[in-house]
Amino acid sequence: MPKSFSVNHKENKSIRQYILKHSKPNTTKLKIVFFCTSSPNTPCVLKLHKLKKSAHFEQLPTTMARFFPFKNLSIPPKSRTPTTHFHPCNPTDKQVETLYNIITTTQTPQLLKHSLKSSQIKLTNDLIDKVLKRVRFSHSNSLQALEFFNYANKPKGFFHTEFSLNTMLYVLGRSRKFDKIWEVLVDMKRKDQSCITPKTVQVVLGRVAKVCSVRETVECFWGFKKMVKEFGVDCFNALLRSLCQEKSMSDARNVYHRLKYTFRPNIQTFNVLLSGWKSCEDAEGFFKEMKELGVEPDVVSFNCLVDVYCKGREMEKAYRVVEEMRGKDIDPDVITYTSLIGGLGLVGQPDKARYVLKEMREYGCYPDAAAYNAAIRNFCIAKRIGDAYSLMDDMVRNGLSPNATTYNVFLRSFFWINDLRSSWTLYQRMKETGCLLSTQSCMFLIRLIRRHEKVEMAIELWDDMIERGFGSYILVSDVLFDLLCDLGKLTEAERCFFQMVDKGQKPSNVSFRRIKVLMELANKPEALKILSEKMAAFGSSTQLIQEDKAEHEQSSSDFATN
Repeated sequence: MPKSFSVNHKENKSIRQYILKHSKPNTTKLKIVFFCTSSPNTPCVLKLHKLKKSAHFEQLPTTMARFFPFKNLSIPPKSRTPTTHFHPCNPTDKQVETLYNIITTTQTPQLLKHSLKSSQIKLTNDLIDKVLKRVRFSHSNSLQALEFFNYANKPKGFFHTEFSLNTMLYVLGRSRKFDKIWEVLVDMKRKDQSCITPKTVQVVLGRVAKVCSVRETVECFWGFKKMVKEFGVDCFNALLRSLCQEKSMSDARNVYHRLKYTFRPNIQTFNVLLSGWKSCEDAEGFFKEMKELGVEPDVVSFNCLVDVYCKGREMEKAYRVVEEMRGKDIDPDVITYTSLIGGLGLVGQPDKARYVLKEMREYGCYPDAAAYNAAIRNFCIAKRIGDAYSLMDDMVRNGLSPNATTYNVFLRSFFWINDLRSSWTLYQRMKETGCLLSTQSCMFLIRLIRRHEKVEMAIELWDDMIERGFGSYILVSDVLFDLLCDLGKLTEAERCFFQMVDKGQKPSNVSFRRIKVLMELANKPEALKILSEKMAAFGSSTQLIQEDKAEHEQSSSDFATN
C-alpha cells in the first residue's frame, strides 16, 4: 500500500472500513491522516503513518476537520481519539418503532437496559437520531429517553452526533430537567467536545429563557464558556436569538449593548436583532443604525425588514424594500415572497397573494411548502375554504406534499366554524398520506370532538396517538378524560389512563381525581387501588402538584406557539 494517495469524500467511509477490517492484532497499526477541503468535489490526500499502539483516523485541518484542544479543559478527557461516526446500515421503521416502544413502555432504567439488550438491535447514529426525533415529537418521558441516550453512549469508540445531542437537550429542557442538561453537557465535553456547538447553545438557552429570568439566562450563557470550543460571536448570537424569541426586544437590546464590546458583532448579530422587532419604526431605526456602523445589509437583513412591514400591514413599504433589493443586485428569495404573501392576506387580498406564487416563478424563485401554506392560510382566514383546497391540490401537482402546518391551517378554520365533519374527513386524509398531527392540531380536533360529544372519534384519535406516538398526551388526555367522565364512560377512561401511564406519561391530578370519583361511585376498590399505585409511582402528592403545574404551563405554551 502506498504511503499517500488521493480519494474523494465518498470513498472515505469504505477506506476506513477496509483498514479496520484488515487490521490484525499485535501488528503495526496505521494512522490515517485526511487532508481535506470544504468542497465535496475536491479530493482528499491520505497519508499512512506507522503507529506503535493503535490505529485511528485523523482529519485535518479544514471546515470538515474535528479538533480536540484538551489542554484548555477543566475536565480531563477520556480519550484523544477523534470522533468517527459509523452508519453501517439504514435503520428500518420497524427498528425505530421497537426502540421507541421500549423507551415509552419500560418503567425503570434497569428494565430499559435489559429490553434494549434483549432486542439485539445494533445502535447506529442514524437509528439513534430517528428514535430521539420520534421521542421529541411525541412528548415522551424525558428521563427514560436520557437513559437510552446514555446507554447508547457507553460502548467504547461510539460518539453521538450533534443532532442526537441537541435533540436530547431539547427534550430535557422541555420538561425542565436543567440539572440533567448540564450532566449531559459535562459528559459530552469529556468524550466529544466538538458536538457542543453554537446550535447547542441556542437549544439550551431557548428552553431556559422560556421559563427563567433574563439574568438566569445570561448566567446560563456564561456557563457554556467552558463547554464550547470556540465561545465567540456565534454563541453570543444564540443568546440574543433566545432573548428575542422568549423575552422582550428591550431585554435583548440591553444585553446586546452590555456585551457588544466583549463579542464583536457581525452581520448575523444585527440580523438576529432586526428579526425580533415588531414595530416598523424600531426596525427602521435599527436598519439605519446598521448602515451607520458600516454593516452592509444582506438578503436576510432585507427579509427581516420586509417581514416587519408585512406584519404591520405596510405593504407599500414592503414592496419598496423589494425594489431596493433588486437595485442592489440582491435577488428576493422564497422567504421574501412568503412574507409578502402573508402580508397581503392580512390586508384582505388573498387573490393578489395567490398571484405572487405565479410571479415569483417568473423571477426564477419557486414556492416551497411554507409559501403555499401562507397563501392557503389567507383563504382560510377569508373563509374561502374551496379556494384553499384548490391551492393545496395545486401544491401537490407541483410536487410538494402538504405537511402538518398545511393541515393545521384547515383544522384551525374548521374549529372556529364548528365543523367537525370536515375536520374528521381531513384527519382521515392525513392518516392516508402518513402525515401526523401537530400538538396544536390535536387540540383543535379533540376540543371539537368534546364539543360534539363524539366518544368514538375521541377514542380513535387517542388510539392513533398511542400507536403512532404524536401529540401531547398531557394536553389531549385532559380533554378526553373530561369527555369520558362527563358521559360516564368509566371503562374507556380507565383503559386510556393505563395506556398513558404505560407510555411513561403522568396524567394530571384533575383527571386522576375525576376518574377516582367515578370508580368510588361504581364500587371498584381493586381498580382504584391499582390506579392510585400507578400515580404514586410518579412521586409524592406535593411533587405531583408541582410537576403537574409545570407540565401544563409548558404544554400550554407549546400549544400556543406550535
